[in-house]
Amino acid sequence: MSRPAPLQLVIVGSVGLDTIETPAAKHADLLGGSASYACAAASFFAPTGMVGVVGSDFGKSYLDIYRGFGFDLAGLQVREGRTFRWSGIYEDNMDNRRTLSTELNVFAEFMPELPENYRRAPFLFLANIAPALQLRVLDQMRKPRFVVADTMDLWINVALADLKKVIRRIDLLTLNESEARHLTGERMLVTAAHKLLGWGPRYILIKKGEHGAMLFSKRGTFLMPAYPLDAVNDPTGAGDTFAGGFIGQLAAGGKVTEEALRRAMLVGSVIASFNVEAFSLNRLRKLTRRDFARRITAFKHMLRI
Repeated sequence: MSRPAPLQLVIVGSVGLDTIETPAAKHADLLGGSASYACAAASFFAPTGMVGVVGSDFGKSYLDIYRGFGFDLAGLQVREGRTFRWSGIYEDNMDNRRTLSTELNVFAEFMPELPENYRRAPFLFLANIAPALQLRVLDQMRKPRFVVADTMDLWINVALADLKKVIRRIDLLTLNESEARHLTGERMLVTAAHKLLGWGPRYILIKKGEHGAMLFSKRGTFLMPAYPLDAVNDPTGAGDTFAGGFIGQLAAGGKVTEEALRRAMLVGSVIASFNVEAFSLNRLRKLTRRDFARRITAFKHMLRI
């Protein structure tokens, strides 16, 4: 019996069941959470392991979806109780959303524990969880080659000291426009990014939604637009899908160079464009490598000068 390929990437984040209403439709108990979207995207490119927690109500059908993507589930904890749940409604422009309810349930007591082979993975993505938990994961890793971390306004408000500790220990920080301004107190994104670079990371990646993303380093700035679409059915998880595709592509190549980072941003943008075409992970479940390759080619054509 052949052994599975060694894990190249570990992703730590939330796993949830979402109830989402958009102008297109409303669906309940959809598989969601940052780890779900990021792992699904990354699994197209590199052997990936998930670290998260679910409750005893997390049905076999959800696990079967994960197994369909082929990522490793040894780091997924199952605890007695209910799985994290979130519900929200999107406005007509699909940019603004209103949270209706958040139930942490078993996620409130989540303590990440990495299996031994996870600790040796060269690439790590710390999705949006409490900075104290991100630090706990970093303490378990054995000299990862490249670490990406995400954050949000909540942690900037209530856990800033721990967040700054995380930022000092990672290679790339990703956050959106408002979070970059909030964290640094700077209005201009370029100024905010340069300030964050001074805190320790080699790279800052600022997500701009439908306007793409900006990568900053001491060597300069790189802009990647979002892949243009005719329609969006559910934008939930777009940022996590982008991040999963981004670090999955890096892990697949094994090197972190300026060229590799730019290629990873291209990949992240394209795979995120598929994700928003349907609710939950439904579009990614049907995505073929041929579909992906065609859109990559089309996007490169759009970007030519």
